Amino acid sequence: MVCMNVLTNTLKSISNAKKRGKHQVLIRPCSKVIISFLTVMMKHGYIGKYEIVDDHGAGKTVVNLTGRLNKFGVISPRYDVQLKDLEKWQNNLLASCQFGFIVLRTLAGIMDHEEARQKHTGGKILGFFF
Repeated sequence: MVCMNVLTNTLKSISNAKKRGKHQVLIRPCSKVIISFLTVMMKHGYIGKYEIVDDHGAGKTVVNLTGRLNKFGVISPRYDVQLKDLEKWQNNLLASCQFGFIVLRTLAGIMDHEEARQKHTGGKILGFFF
């Protein structure tokens, strides 16, 4: 089977492991986008630490789950989001304005919507989690 979107496959693997009650999940292949997305999730405490296993190939990642994730997803196609439209996307995707994050790919790197608002930058929307 051909892997079309590695970020979607990663989040689906995390979802399946969460539903089965697992505390760790093995994700492969590993990419810079996946690592950055996981870093944003870890920074806000939605997942535990992760470890990158180098197998001289596509790479693997072992992620520790904390049980705090409720819903997450990838937005495809990756729409352009300007700073003024960020509030509209936040209302459409997140359950509440008090919690949850939208992950954006900007010129300054991959970050959540609050950090993008502080840096006054827009970008392409990758996904969300809460």
